[in-house]
Amino acid sequence: MSCKKFLDVEPKDFLPPSYYYQTEEQLLYSLAGVYDPLGSLDLYGRHYISRVGIEADEGFYNTSAVVSGPQVYNFTSSDTYVSGFWRELYMGINRANTLLANVDNNLKVNEAIRLQIRGEALFLRGYYYFLLAQNFGAVPLVLQPASSPDDTDIARSPLKEVYEQVLSDMKSAEALVAPIKTFGFGGRVNKSAVRGVLSRVCLYMAGYPLKDLSKYQEASAWAKKVIDDGEAGHMLNPDYTQIFINYAQDKYDIKESIFEVEFWGNGADGFSETGSVGAWIGIYSSNNDIIGNAFGFLNATAKLYRSFEASDVRRDCVVATYIYSATGTKTYYTSTTEASLYTRRVGKYRREWELVFPKSNNATPTNFPLLRFADVLLMYAEAENEVHNGPTTAAVDALNLVRARAHASLFTGANSLTNKTDFFNALVDERSRELCFEALRKPDLIRWGLFIPTMKGTETKMAKDIPGSFYALAYKNVAEKHLLYPIPSRELSLNPALNQNPNW
Repeated sequence: MSCKKFLDVEPKDFLPPSYYYQTEEQLLYSLAGVYDPLGSLDLYGRHYISRVGIEADEGFYNTSAVVSGPQVYNFTSSDTYVSGFWRELYMGINRANTLLANVDNNLKVNEAIRLQIRGEALFLRGYYYFLLAQNFGAVPLVLQPASSPDDTDIARSPLKEVYEQVLSDMKSAEALVAPIKTFGFGGRVNKSAVRGVLSRVCLYMAGYPLKDLSKYQEASAWAKKVIDDGEAGHMLNPDYTQIFINYAQDKYDIKESIFEVEFWGNGADGFSETGSVGAWIGIYSSNNDIIGNAFGFLNATAKLYRSFEASDVRRDCVVATYIYSATGTKTYYTSTTEASLYTRRVGKYRREWELVFPKSNNATPTNFPLLRFADVLLMYAEAENEVHNGPTTAAVDALNLVRARAHASLFTGANSLTNKTDFFNALVDERSRELCFEALRKPDLIRWGLFIPTMKGTETKMAKDIPGSFYALAYKNVAEKHLLYPIPSRELSLNPALNQNPNW
């Protein structure tokens, strides 16, 4: 009975790669799998935007019940949020590797489609490695799909090598992906997104710890490509608050919002993909019928609130001006004492803006921004200041565009910025005001070499403003080792070629 005449030697319980990736539909299914980690709970769906990647001087985790975890800088290499973050990123990388290895299995599939899919997969692989490099430093560089569960002994590649791979993937992708107008929305990798993120990657390479100052020139050039792209026609939305209303309502403004993580639905069926934007990071609410339940785990700091001019319309968008009652009505804050300012929640993600009903506890359809045109303008201004050892007219103009939209005073005339250091300091503050709670502040401070002194300065201010408050826990606990996350202990046990980050 073991004769080949009777025995079917082809396995039927899975599809080997040689059998799959044969149609455009199958390629797009696989590409969706590469995108999927972006919206997972451990990335932008929940934890990276509320517990792992956002702890800095702009806001803090506001519950006294939490005395351990990344959100208060008291955790170990066994922390589930950190290990989940690592796992999701490598899952995305392996899916990208598998798709890239098989995208040309059937050359009869339209070549333009295959090239575009290849470009998107390359960018996403590069983006996942970028997040790993930012948060863990040197990591194993895996560029082929996993072929065996025994292939686990992979050492960490030098950080510069990881970043060079990120650049290589993204530069290859830039020539392959479609312009943003082809899609009409920011949820898919497009040419503007690739160019803007390339500018970001170059700025991080120019800063701590690589300090490759030559990358400032590249950062400027990539940002300028986005700014000068007349076909895409990028410009600032004239209404800052409307940007975040759009994210809550699945409305797309591709001139401002270049790349975003998409969520939709209310979790009531198997075809929606919800996140926690607005629920975990937003204004607290116990009214699910009108507002939508929201934990509101993050509060803004008095430092952030005070950094805005009174005329700056961004302040009352990003720092909540009211709280909700149990019936959903609003009670507005009247006190602006330093102590009272620490009680205000993050305001730029609000469940009241959602259009999906019934509303679900914890599950929201609000998208999360990964790249906005305002960020591109500020990156360009920063890079120009470094390249020319002082602000150029173009750099000042870019900064002033962002401030003009906010109704803030402009750097002109007697208020001009001509000194490199003064311009840099202005940019440090402007990026906080414009981009707060978009998971950029902490890595920005690290690359500038300002993270520890800024966090400790915030601790000092909080100790003065609200003595003895548990709010200051994260600022008290932060130390040099927190410039990087630890390599997860589970990965160390599975991969003996790995070594741990310093002081962990």
